[in-house]
Amino acid sequence: MTDEVLTRREGVAAIISLNRPKAIHALTTAMCEGMIAALQAWAEDDSVGVVIIEHAEGRGFCAGGDIAMLRRSALEDGGLSGRRFFLNEYRLNHLLFTYRKPVVAFMDGITMGGGVGISQPARFRVATEHTRFAMPESGIGLFPDVGGGWYLSRLPGRVGYFLALTGARLDGAECLWAGLATHYLASGDLDEAKRRIAAGHEIEGVLAALASSAPEAKIAAHDGAIRKHFRFATLEEVIASLDGDKSEWAMKELATLRSKSPQACKVALRELDTSLTLTSFAEEMAMEYRIASRVLVLPDFSEGVRAVIVDKDNAPKWNPDTPEGVREETLEAIFARLPATEEWKPL
Repeated sequence: MTDEVLTRREGVAAIISLNRPKAIHALTTAMCEGMIAALQAWAEDDSVGVVIIEHAEGRGFCAGGDIAMLRRSALEDGGLSGRRFFLNEYRLNHLLFTYRKPVVAFMDGITMGGGVGISQPARFRVATEHTRFAMPESGIGLFPDVGGGWYLSRLPGRVGYFLALTGARLDGAECLWAGLATHYLASGDLDEAKRRIAAGHEIEGVLAALASSAPEAKIAAHDGAIRKHFRFATLEEVIASLDGDKSEWAMKELATLRSKSPQACKVALRELDTSLTLTSFAEEMAMEYRIASRVLVLPDFSEGVRAVIVDKDNAPKWNPDTPEGVREETLEAIFARLPATEEWKPL
C-alpha cells in the first residue's frame, strides 16, 4: 500500500482516502493497485458494510491520472508503463462498477478524468458547492476514458457528447441535474454524513436527511441548444451547426471546440456511439484499453500535454489540425482489437 492512498475502518465503513494533495490526488499506478487490494480484501470481510471514497486534504477530490508519467512513457518507453497504468486503472474502474457492497463517493472539489472513473461507478455520488466535474481529455489529445464512453453516452439528451467534445466543467448543481451526482450536500455536512454512514445508518436516508437545496443548474438553460448542435454523428456537422448559430453561447462553444484535438474529438464521438452498442462494462473497458494503447503514442497526446501541462503555452499544434484531415483508416486502427495476449481483461 502506498501512502498516497490511506485506508481506515470506522464502524461498518471501510474508507479510501486519496492522499496526493500537491497533484490534486491524481492517480498513479501504485494508487490504483493499492485501491484494488483494499477493495478485494473488504469484499471478503463481512464486517464491512459500505465503502467510502474521499480525499484526505486539499482542494480537489481527484484531478485525473498521472498525465506527466503517461507523456514520459509515450516518449521514452513506447507507452509500456502507460499501458500498465491503464490496465490497472481500468481494472479498478471495473471492480468498482461490479462491486457488491455499496460505495459512496464524495466528489468534493475537482473531479476530472481518473476522478470520474472512481466516482461514477459508485452507487451514491455526492456533489457539493466545491465540485468541478469535467472530462477534459480532448484538450490534450486523449479521449474520455475510465468508463467515460459508458457514462457520457447514457446521459439524457446530448449533454454527454457536449462534455466529451468540449471538456466543459460542471459545478455540483449541474452534476445533480445531469445525473452525474445522486445527491447534493453542503461541504460542511460531509463529515456528519460519513459519521452516520459509518455508524450503520441507512445510506439513502442519511444523504436525504442532510441534502441541501442545490442552486439552479446553469447548463439547463442551454439544454435545447446542446440537443440541437451536438446531435450529429460527425464532428464536421457539429461544427457547422454551431457556426450557423450566432448566439454568444454557440460562438463560445465553437471557439472551444476548434481549440481541441480534431483526432481526439473524432475518437470521442465514435467511442460514445460504440458504447451504446455494448452490453457490459467489461466490453467498454476493453474498447477503451484498445483506444488508450494507440492514442497514447500518437503525436497529439504528447503535444497536448506539452502545451497544457509542460510548457503551458496553451498553443498545441495538432496533427492533423482539421477534422477533415483525420482519416477513417486512422480511426479504424485506433479502435481495432489488440492481439489476444494484449487484450484488456477484468480481474
